[in-house]
Amino acid sequence: MIKYRYIILLLLFISCHTTKITNSWKNDSYKNYQPKKVLVLGITPNKEARDFYEKNLTFELNKRNIRAYEGFNILEPDFLNLNQAEQEIENEVEELIELGFDTVLLATVKGFEERIPFDGNIFKNNDSFYGFENYYFLNQDIYNDRDYFKKYKVFHLEVSLYNISNKNQKKLVWLATYDIVDPKKIKNTIKKCISKILKSLEKEGIIPLIN
Repeated sequence: MIKYRYIILLLLFISCHTTKITNSWKNDSYKNYQPKKVLVLGITPNKEARDFYEKNLTFELNKRNIRAYEGFNILEPDFLNLNQAEQEIENEVEELIELGFDTVLLATVKGFEERIPFDGNIFKNNDSFYGFENYYFLNQDIYNDRDYFKKYKVFHLEVSLYNISNKNQKKLVWLATYDIVDPKKIKNTIKKCISKILKSLEKEGIIPLIN
C-alpha cells in the first residue's frame, strides 16, 4: 500500500504556520523563582503587534494570579521608541523596582531565514519492501510542480525573564528560543507564541498551571 500519510504530515507541518521551541535554559540559582510583579515587554517596530502581544500575555499571567503589566502602559513612549543609553536604561530599571516590579519578561524577534520545503516522501525502514514504482509514483510531481522549491520564512523569537528585585542580583532567570514557521496572520501567530511561552514557563515551574 502506497504511504501517502508521510507526505500529508509534512505538508501539514509546513502549512500550519507552527511555533516550536528550539532551546530552553534556566539559571540554577533560581530553581524556585516565583515572579510577583511582572513587566511584559515586546521589542518590535510593529506597534500593533507589540501592544497585542503585551496585552494578551499580561491577561494570561493575571489569570494565574500573577500581577503583570504591559510595557506600553508603564514605560514612557520615548523610552520605547528611541534608543537609550545604558545609564538611562539603568535609571528606568530603578524606577521599576520602586514601583514594586521584580521581574521583566522580554520578547524579541532576533531575525529570520528562508527555507525551501521538501514535499517528497519521507523514507522509512519498512519502505524498503516497496520498489522503484512506488517511490517514483510518490515523487513524480516534482517534474511539473513549479512551487516545489517555493521558499518560506522562519522567524527566530527569543524570550527571556530577568530578576530585577535586588540591585546586586539583576540576573537572567530563564531564556527560551522559538521558531515561528511562515506566519501569515499577526494576531493568530502571537496567540500561538503566547501559548508556547506559557507552557515553557509552566514546565520550568516559574508560573503555576491554570486551574
